[in-house]
Amino acid sequence: MRTFRPGRRGEPWAALCAAALALALALALTALPGTRAHAAPGAGAHATPGAAASTGGVPDRPAPGPDPDPTLPVHALAAADAPLDNPLKGFARFYQPGSDQNTGFPHSLTWSYFGLSEVMKDASDCGRLDWSALDTSLDAIAAAGNQAAVRFYLEYPGDAGAHPSNAIPACFAGHVDNRDNAYWHTTSPDYDSPYLRDALKDFIAAFGARYDGDPRLGFVHMGLIGLWGEWHTWPYDTDTSGDTYPDYMPTDAHAAEIVDAYDRAFTRTKIELRYPDSAGGAADDRPSVGYHDDSFCYREGSPAQGVTLPESMGGAPWAQLQKAVEHGVENRWTTASMGGEVRPEIQPTAFAHWPGGSGDVDDMKACVELEHTTWKMNEGSADYPATDPGAAAAVRLMGYDLGVTQAYFHDTAQGTTKVGVRIANTGVAPFYYPWKVRLGLKNASGDLVEDWDTSWDLRTVMPTRIRAYPDWKVGSDPTYLDFGSPRYFDTSVDLGGVARGGYRLVMKADNPLEKVSPRAKKLRFANAGQNGDGWLDLGAMTVGPGGSAGPASHEAEAPGNTLTGGAVVTGCGGCSGGAKVGYVGKGATLTFRHVDGGSGGTRTVTVHYATRESRTATVRVGGGTPRTLTFAPTADWDTTATLAVRLDLRAGEDNTVTLAGPDGWAPDIDRITVS
Repeated sequence: MRTFRPGRRGEPWAALCAAALALALALALTALPGTRAHAAPGAGAHATPGAAASTGGVPDRPAPGPDPDPTLPVHALAAADAPLDNPLKGFARFYQPGSDQNTGFPHSLTWSYFGLSEVMKDASDCGRLDWSALDTSLDAIAAAGNQAAVRFYLEYPGDAGAHPSNAIPACFAGHVDNRDNAYWHTTSPDYDSPYLRDALKDFIAAFGARYDGDPRLGFVHMGLIGLWGEWHTWPYDTDTSGDTYPDYMPTDAHAAEIVDAYDRAFTRTKIELRYPDSAGGAADDRPSVGYHDDSFCYREGSPAQGVTLPESMGGAPWAQLQKAVEHGVENRWTTASMGGEVRPEIQPTAFAHWPGGSGDVDDMKACVELEHTTWKMNEGSADYPATDPGAAAAVRLMGYDLGVTQAYFHDTAQGTTKVGVRIANTGVAPFYYPWKVRLGLKNASGDLVEDWDTSWDLRTVMPTRIRAYPDWKVGSDPTYLDFGSPRYFDTSVDLGGVARGGYRLVMKADNPLEKVSPRAKKLRFANAGQNGDGWLDLGAMTVGPGGSAGPASHEAEAPGNTLTGGAVVTGCGGCSGGAKVGYVGKGATLTFRHVDGGSGGTRTVTVHYATRESRTATVRVGGGTPRTLTFAPTADWDTTATLAVRLDLRAGEDNTVTLAGPDGWAPDIDRITVS
């Protein structure tokens, strides 16, 4: 396994690391226990539903999903900026016991390291684990309304704060050889030791069995190996040709066992690996494993080269996205999250030149767009004003940015009625968790009086466009490609138990952390009607009397209707659903089924039609007596008009309305409405 590449080694790089530590301290980035200057944390993900395993090159566009129900009236929703502390995206701050975790730039994630010896405490039994240190931190982070991102390590150069620098468990003594890292003054265990590997794999299995799916935990970084658990032991690594340092890293095959153990243990909570080429590319064919860039968007050396962007954009041969391209995993974001840390040296000014960069800061927008960043540790954001425009633009671009563009529902409804929404994602990544989406009704006082679960899956709402790698050779940089489509969802809700009156129709995605902490950050949509309680206002709905079923408007071309004879569905630019039923008459009929009769009685049925000439037709409810209607001509066959008739309907949806033309052609029919 390679970590730091040729050209990034030797004393100049070592001096940079030392300078980075000092600089970070001076900038108060390490003033808080547990932070350090050159490395940081992670997260990972299991596959997004419907997404194929990622491959290199231009990705296939996902299927657009269903079209909106043409029988439902459309309500356009106004857009607005999403909040900066939406859950599971944006910046993460370091956990400091007893401190206020919500100071500084808005955020919803908190990062913490843990030494393995803090959990594997029994000197005589590596299988006896004490999780109290982790649980205590997770509880405190959740109490602040945030979700945690964590990593375990064995060796930690520098000040580990309240955690041990040497976290090799005592139960390894006598079983695992240790080596001295004279450069960092740490003790490195033999990562190839069978005893160590078995102990780590057993630990990972127990870790996953206890915490996979825990709502307090957002992301898990595959640590345990190397300095800070970052999967490198520089300068004691595989590149020994230009130095005298032995290699302390495990073989690729042995490191791949750790990757496999994490991938098996965590099937719900998101997992991330430091480098695309870690363990010889062991995660290449694992769509659930994301990546974690701990030196995000930094430039170093002379001439300066980026350590995130690929070589085609001025990056170094060892850059994170260069290795992603080489391993064909630059589209891994479609199924797994991308985490990491804004390089500590640049955190104070990383977003000062947004969307570009300056000096040691590379092209920041390109870094976010090409990596498809979901979150980054950024302890320096403690000093950002909440109004920082560059940081705000970057955070909103990171991960998901979901907005409801249209809602589909009847302004007046009763009984069972359908509600739909169309959601667009203008971020750079999908939402990675299957959070439950609910619909509800609020009364005039703003109280929720009824709610319904849906099966809507926000993970399927992919970014509407992506930035192309220059390596794909599809245009000059920046070139943007269409990718996802606004996604339509609908469901039926039962209004039978709701008192008649006026309400606000609302929608909410439930953060599972809300069951643990009353301060849990709510997922909020990028809409003007988004409320702080997590409920998005979709519009006004009046609930009528009784318990009817079916919509108030019925399209002629709806699949549930019956066409006989030569009646056919044909396109119609001026019709509500873009289609109509023609050639009704001369023995051919159109029957609307499941027509809503409300509480029953005489109702107004309005026929929406098109005809270039005056025509007659009959209308009949069920097996009743037909009534003859005369339809005035319209401007053309794509322009509709209406004709209302009073008909007796039974209560509920068990009504049929049939249109026919016994003596000639009837008009083309767009739809009927019932009021």
